[in-house]
Amino acid sequence: MMSLSFSRGTDTEDDSNAHVSSEVVNDFSDYNRLKFRSFLKKMIWDYAFSCVGVPCDDNNDLNGLKKTTLEHNKVWLLAESGGAELACADPQSVHSSFRFSFCSQVEVESFNKSSSFAAATVLMVSLEYNSRAKEVKWRRIESLERSISPVANTLIRFHYDEILSATHNFSKGRVLGRGALSCVFRGRVGLWRTSVAIKRLDKEDKECAKAFCRELMIASSLHNTNIVPLVGFCIDSEEGLFLVYKYVSGGSLEHHLHGRKKGSSSLPWSVRYKVATGIAEAVAYLHNGTERCVVHRDIKPSNILLSSKKIPMLCDFGLATWTSAPSVPFLCKTVKGTFGYLAPEYFQHGKVSDKTDVYALGVVLLELLTGRKAIEAKRPTGEENLVLWAKPLLRKGRGAIEELLDPQLKYRLRYSNQMAQMIDAAAACVTNEESRRPSIHEILAILKGEVEPVFSRRRKSGYLGNGFLIDYYPQLQQSNNEMKSHLALAMLGVPECEDDDYLYGR
Repeated sequence: MMSLSFSRGTDTEDDSNAHVSSEVVNDFSDYNRLKFRSFLKKMIWDYAFSCVGVPCDDNNDLNGLKKTTLEHNKVWLLAESGGAELACADPQSVHSSFRFSFCSQVEVESFNKSSSFAAATVLMVSLEYNSRAKEVKWRRIESLERSISPVANTLIRFHYDEILSATHNFSKGRVLGRGALSCVFRGRVGLWRTSVAIKRLDKEDKECAKAFCRELMIASSLHNTNIVPLVGFCIDSEEGLFLVYKYVSGGSLEHHLHGRKKGSSSLPWSVRYKVATGIAEAVAYLHNGTERCVVHRDIKPSNILLSSKKIPMLCDFGLATWTSAPSVPFLCKTVKGTFGYLAPEYFQHGKVSDKTDVYALGVVLLELLTGRKAIEAKRPTGEENLVLWAKPLLRKGRGAIEELLDPQLKYRLRYSNQMAQMIDAAAACVTNEESRRPSIHEILAILKGEVEPVFSRRRKSGYLGNGFLIDYYPQLQQSNNEMKSHLALAMLGVPECEDDDYLYGR
């Protein structure tokens, strides 16, 4: 408001001059004040509409928001001029004093349609209520809790603070490994500072809760000396989901086979054979030793851990799934796994069964025999894929031991039978056609020498075990083009396949 000045009239010239001077000063002051207000009004209008962009025509997009529930979840901050004295002021100015108030989306629209909107400026959207989002989040947590309730009491429930403390605030130095949608940290928990491996699932992943529930339900039901046991879990509505496994101190088979420093000793044959039989027993337990057949779907050296006594233990059940029964396949829309270990029928058609694991085990057996990786782009042409390179040699059986054997190992006669058994088992596992691939029990029997070697039986009858034809005759081999396409994709350097586009030609 404008200031008013009062003076008493006098007959003296000095008083008259003083009065005139006072009026000039006051008028000049009022002019400056009005100019300042005009500038401030222009600035606020420009800022408001540049940030919010609320047009004043009847085709405003805000009208469309009536149809959504979001109109009740937004708060708008209004700045309304507080006096009628600005009606005749400079339209590009504004009074420095405003009345601020909050209103709903609907009220903003009513301002838009009324002439009074000119006197109110929308400064910004203050907040969107988070109540709805929080409600959805809590409903998901409640649903998750109900899903795991049958086994939750058999595990330790950790608080997030315990997880944070155990991992030293998820220190990089505590990282044991990373997956596509998870990260594993080493930590210590409890009064006795027990060593554990804490798997942190990616909370941004939409399938996180589903994957957590499936892995917890499957892993909690497994009790075998060759399988890493699940200790507990943590569910935090803000920080995400965590699975706590027993820590296995000996490192992964991947590290022992392919991650050694130059000059360090290689894994001796006795340990390699122990690993082969131990993991085969773990797979046999998954397929036949539990209430429901479990298919791991990601058997590879990095998921095989060695204890301090070199006992092999299978870990990471993030891709594991149940099947109705062994050798009863089902179709999976999305292929998940690691290139080089995917069975042909799974990679090409999404067909999952216990034989999926048998094929992957065969690749691991070849790695134990040869010391090579499943896929190595640096190898000479034709040797990049371990299975394709090894198949012609596997036909020779015992005669191929020295050609297949890891150069870091010395051939010793006392181990020749075990080596021949492992060659036989690997050859049977990597049979292209799923129906001709033996079950894990047959593979285990071959590994332990409890059945006649495959190749001597092939020479006699051409059959393996219960009518399984051997894959090495040219007329029974599947097209190598399929395996080459597998190799071509693997050579792209993509470690994980999680897209169903390969299945449906999209």
